[in-house]
Amino acid sequence: MEISIQKWGNSAAVRLSATLLEQLGVALGDKLEVEVLPEGVMLRPARHRYALADLIAQCDPKAPLPGDAEAWNNRAPAGHEIW
Repeated sequence: MEISIQKWGNSAAVRLSATLLEQLGVALGDKLEVEVLPEGVMLRPARHRYALADLIAQCDPKAPLPGDAEAWNNRAPAGHEIW
């Protein structure tokens, strides 16, 4: 597949076809990681990097514990656990 570089304001841009977006598994608004290699440029879907604070912010501290958590909390030590 061959695509061309075009002027976009004061920058340059390439357009990715719907077929290419589908093959990459991305959609409009998604982010791509760009890596410059000796052979050329590699584009791959960017992985979302989670911060611990963001994950904790999604937790509901008032949510009930799962049913098996109570049994786990009441179990006798099985090894050399420190209490």
